[in-house]
Order: sequence, then C-alpha cells, then structure tokens
Amino acid sequence: MCFWITAAAIVAFWILANLKTSRRDGVLLRVHPFRRIMQFIMQTRGESVVYFDTAVQADELVRYIAAARKHFHVDVTHCLVAAVMKGLEENPAMNRFVMGRRVYQRREAQVTFSMKRRKLDREARMSTVKMTAVPGESLQELCARIEARVGVERSDARTYQDREFDLFLLLPRAVLNLAVRLLRWLDYHNLLPHAFLRDDPLYTSVFVANLGSLGMGAAFHHLYEWGNCPLFLAAGHIEERPVVEDGQVVIRRFLPIRWTYDERIDDGLNARFGIATLQRILEHPFEELGGVPSPEPARQ
Repeated sequence: MCFWITAAAIVAFWILANLKTSRRDGVLLRVHPFRRIMQFIMQTRGESVVYFDTAVQADELVRYIAAARKHFHVDVTHCLVAAVMKGLEENPAMNRFVMGRRVYQRREAQVTFSMKRRKLDREARMSTVKMTAVPGESLQELCARIEARVGVERSDARTYQDREFDLFLLLPRAVLNLAVRLLRWLDYHNLLPHAFLRDDPLYTSVFVANLGSLGMGAAFHHLYEWGNCPLFLAAGHIEERPVVEDGQVVIRRFLPIRWTYDERIDDGLNARFGIATLQRILEHPFEELGGVPSPEPARQ
C-alpha cells in the first residue's frame, strides 16, 4: 500500500513540475509554432548557436572616452556594458532565454562581464560582475556602480562566487555531479531557488568579455549550458585597418566584436537589428551615451 501511495505521489509531483511555467526571472511567451518545435529539435545551446563577426568604427569611441575621462573614470568595458543595456532596451526580443523547452521574456536587462582580479597577473583568478540595468541611469552613474563592484571583486573580500565554489567543492566528485544534475533538473522545471537566479552570473541577458583589455583579439566564445544566457559578446583590442572612403584608402580604428547567439530565442534578422543598434551606439557615443560635450571634430 505504501509503495503505491509513494509512486502516486511521485507521479503527481512530476506532472505538477512539468505544468509549472512561472519563473522569477522571466515571463512565458507564446511564440510561433515553428519556434516552439525548435526547442525539441535543438535541445541545447551548443547545437543552437549562431556566430556573428562585426567591427565597430572606433574613432569616435576613442575620442569620447578621452573626453569623458576628464570628468569620470570610463573605459571600453564601461561603454560596452552601457551600449548593451541600451541595445536591450531598444530590442527587447534579444532579452529572452530558453528554459524547459520554453521561451521566456526576461524581466530585467542584465549584463555580466568578466575581469581579472589582478590585471595581467597570470595566476590571478577570473571573476565576473553582473549588473542590472537601471532606467534613466547616466553613463557616469553606471560607471560608478561598475567601479564599486569591481573594487569588491578585486579586494580580499569573499564574493558570492567564492562562497558558492567553496561550498560545492567540499563535496566528493560523485556527489557534486549529482548535485549539479539536481540543480539543472530544478531549473528545467522552474523550481530552482531564487538565490541562484539572482546572484549567478550566467543567469543574465548578455555576457561581455572585453579581451582587448588584456591585449587580445576577439574570439568566438561558446555559450554555457549552465544558466540561461543566450548571448555572448567578445571584443578585441582596438586596431587600425585600411578602408576605402570616396575612392581613397584611409586608416581607421576599429573595435572587433564577435557574437555568439542562441537562435532559439528569436530569428537571425532580429539578432542583426540588435547588433546594428549596438554598433550605432558605439559609433556615435557623444549622441547615444551622452553626458560629455563633443569636442571639435578630429582633423581628417
């Protein structure tokens, strides 16, 4: 008798878990049948990935950063984070994610970026910072928020990631493997505790890696199966390239950016619109990012 009661309880729990569609970080979307069936054909981010290779004309961005530094600390990473936040606001279809074979609209625009805890120190650990967009926030205010978070990450204070890693690594390998599987199962069925969704850097709208800050070129990065991040932006160092303008070869500075995109959230055309928005913002930073008076035009 107890066996049948237990079996019935397990079946009932499994049915209820599969029926649960609500999440703390997203709102379920009713999408086109073609996009719904894609979730079953391409079941992982690894098999749903699309790559985009772009380059931003960076002469104005370099001038903007130089002008802004007279008023507050700013660099390419700050501008990338600000541009992504603004791009998500203008293109909400890019602020989606897939979980449990369903498409969700994310409730907030969040950007995670990576950094070395000690710059150019080969032994220093990588760290990540997740920022939530604040409507109406100026670039100067965003930079101040970022610097406050970076200061904590580069201090000796124990961060959320430190505590999370230390806790999991106390477990034997077999137990840790089962724990990760359990957490993924809970996430798939929208049962994962909110603390994971709130603090984990891979539950984010976009992951930004400014490899140029380390003197590296742009890379095509993978998407993580953990979390629900559908977009990865990898930027390289600003470089000079020859271009043809009005029949003449001139040298311009470009910021190479490579995107990794989970096409299950929306089609490639809308992804291109989102990328074009980011490119527009970075190529016209005085108008788009604001807060800094434009200096005299650079001489050609």
